[in-house]
Amino acid sequence: MRHIHALLATAALAATVPATDAMAAATPTPSPAMTMAMAPGVAIRAYDQMAFDQAQAANKPILVWVHAPWCPVCREQEKAIKQITADPAYRDLVVLRIDFDTQKPLWQKFATMQSTLIGFHGKRETGRVAHESDVARVAPVLRSTLSGS
Repeated sequence: MRHIHALLATAALAATVPATDAMAAATPTPSPAMTMAMAPGVAIRAYDQMAFDQAQAANKPILVWVHAPWCPVCREQEKAIKQITADPAYRDLVVLRIDFDTQKPLWQKFATMQSTLIGFHGKRETGRVAHESDVARVAPVLRSTLSGS
């Protein structure tokens, strides 16, 4: 009998909570990875040699980014990249992030330090900037990938 009373009390309480509040309470807070995926702009993916080769063969715009998770400049670069690539002109841009801490032989092929952005259009390098996070300095590198110049 007590069990029935508990069920009735729970049902009565649920009926007093607006549906939007109940739904909000049941919806988990998005993780940083989910937020990144939901953000407008292009996806930032882990560097993959096959993806890089395919993008070059397809003559696509490519941004290779040497990134360190502990680097404050890299964190600011991510904000700049997301802001710039929110423009639909960058919808085909392939952004590949190289981890400075775990992919040393790979990043050494492209750069000498973390927080380096290297633009390509197909197989041709179009621009680069290192240790800069200002949108005005990052944007020309990204823009260069679109036209190849």
